[in-house]
Amino acid sequence: MRLILTGTSLLASVLAAAAQCPDYATYSQEPHGDRSTGPLALPYMRPSPECRTFNSSAVEQVIVDMTQRLKDPDLARLFENTFPNTLDTTVKYFNATENLAFIITGDIRAQWLRDTANQFAHYAPLLSSDPALATLVKAVINNEARYVSEYPYCGAFQPPAESGLAPSHNDWADGVTVNPPVNNQTVFECKYEIDSLCGFLKLSRSYYQATEDSSFMNENWYNAVNQIFRVIDEQSQGTFDDNFNFISYYNWTGGNGALSPAVINRGNGEPKEYTGMVGTHHRPSDDLSVYAFLTPANAMLSVELDHLSDILVSSGQAKSGNGKKISSKATMLSKRIEEAVWAHSLEDNVFAYETNGFGSRNIMDDANVPSLLALPYLGFLKKTHPAYIKTRKLLLSKQNPYYAAGQNFSGIGGPHVDVWHPWPMSLISAIYGTDDDTEITTMLYSIAKNTVGLGLIHESQSIYDATSYTRSWFAWANSYFAEMLLDLAQRKPGLIFHNNFPYKPGQNEHAHREF
Repeated sequence: MRLILTGTSLLASVLAAAAQCPDYATYSQEPHGDRSTGPLALPYMRPSPECRTFNSSAVEQVIVDMTQRLKDPDLARLFENTFPNTLDTTVKYFNATENLAFIITGDIRAQWLRDTANQFAHYAPLLSSDPALATLVKAVINNEARYVSEYPYCGAFQPPAESGLAPSHNDWADGVTVNPPVNNQTVFECKYEIDSLCGFLKLSRSYYQATEDSSFMNENWYNAVNQIFRVIDEQSQGTFDDNFNFISYYNWTGGNGALSPAVINRGNGEPKEYTGMVGTHHRPSDDLSVYAFLTPANAMLSVELDHLSDILVSSGQAKSGNGKKISSKATMLSKRIEEAVWAHSLEDNVFAYETNGFGSRNIMDDANVPSLLALPYLGFLKKTHPAYIKTRKLLLSKQNPYYAAGQNFSGIGGPHVDVWHPWPMSLISAIYGTDDDTEITTMLYSIAKNTVGLGLIHESQSIYDATSYTRSWFAWANSYFAEMLLDLAQRKPGLIFHNNFPYKPGQNEHAHREF
C-alpha cells in the first residue's frame, strides 16, 4: 500500500481498502480480466486501481502511448501488465516527509538493493515530469543509503522501523553466521554481492541524470558511498599478503542446518590473488561464486563508478570536500577495474564469467544481470565489439553449461533453479545485445509465448514442460521486459510498431496520431 501518513483517519481508510485487496502472490498465479485479441489471448493482470500500491499519471500515459503503437495485441498486453508492475504491486511503504520507501521484490517480502535498482530503471525517463514518482525514487535511495551505511556487505533488507511493518523471517538465513555480525531485524539476508552496491549507485545516478536534483546527496548517501569504497578496498586484496598472513574482512557460513550451502574455507570462499578487480562471495543470483572475480559485476562496477564521478562533477559536489575526494577516487577505481577486466578476464576474445587471479577461468554465464550477455546493456562495451560478439555466440550455445534448448523455449539459466529451466531474463539481455531483426523477433516471441498464459514474465521456464516455471510474481523481470520494449521503441520501432516512428516516454507526443 502507498502510505503517506497525514492522519489516523487516512491510515484507517487505507488499511480498510488494503484488507479488501487480494494477495498478489496468489493473484498472479491465475489469469484475470479480458483477454488480449492476439493468438496468445493474454489476460489483464493489473490489480484494480484501489489495490495498486502507487499510482502515476505519467506511467499510465506511457501505457496508452505504447499500447496504441504496438502492432501485436499480445505484446501490447504484456507491456500493459509489466510496465506498471513495480508501482502496482511492490511499494509497501512510502512516506515523503520521512523520505523513506520500502520496495519488495515481488513474492519475497524484502528489499534487495539489486532488484530495486532494476525494478525502477524503466521509470527514469518519467522522473522529470512526475514529481511524485521522483519523490518516491528519492525516498528509496535514502532508505537504501541507511542500509548500506550500516551493512555494506548485505544485499537484502527488512522494512524500516518507521514503517511499522513487521520484519519477515528468512528460513535461508537460519544457521548462517555472518562476520561482521548483522541484526536480522534490519537485514533480511547478508550474502555479499558486488552488484548490490552497483544497484545502489545505478539508482542514485539514474535519478540525478533524469532530474538534476542533487538533494539526495545527503549525509546518509555520502556515508553509504564511503562504505562502498571500504568494501571495494577490502575485497580487492588477495587471500594472503606477502608474508602469508590470511586476510579476511567478511565471511559467510552455511551448514549447521542452514538451507543455504556452506561457503568453503570457513566462509571466506575460494582463494584469490590481487588483479585490480573486486572479489565477491555470491553472484547476482544469490548463488555461491566459484571464483571470486566475477567479470560482469566488475564491469558494472567500473561503469557505475564512472557515472558516480560524473554526477558529482555535474552537480558541483566535486568542487571541494567529500564530494571532491569521492569523485577523484571513483574515477581512479573505475579505470583500474576496467583495465583489470580486460587484462584478466579476456582470452582468445572470450570473456570468462569468473576468474581468481591465479589463471583459473570459469567459462559460463548466468541469467541474472549483471551477466556477460548483458555487457552492452550495462554500458561496458558496444554490442558490435568483437569480444562481445564472440563471447555472445559461445554463451548462446552448448559451450555454455547453463544454456539449455527445448522445442518451445531456450536460453541461459543458472544453478539457482536447475540446468533445464532457462530464464526469460537471459533472452531480454540477448535482445539488448543484437541489432538483427530476426534474432530479436525470435527471442521476443519466445518470451511472449512462455508466460504459461499469465501475461507476466517469470523467473525461469522449463524446456521440457510448458507449464513448469518459477516465480509468477517477479517484479524485476517484468520491469526488465518493459524496459527492453521501450528500448526497441527507440532503436527498432518498425519491428514492433505500426510505423517506423521512434517513441520515447515524454517525447514524440504527435506519433500516436500516425500509427
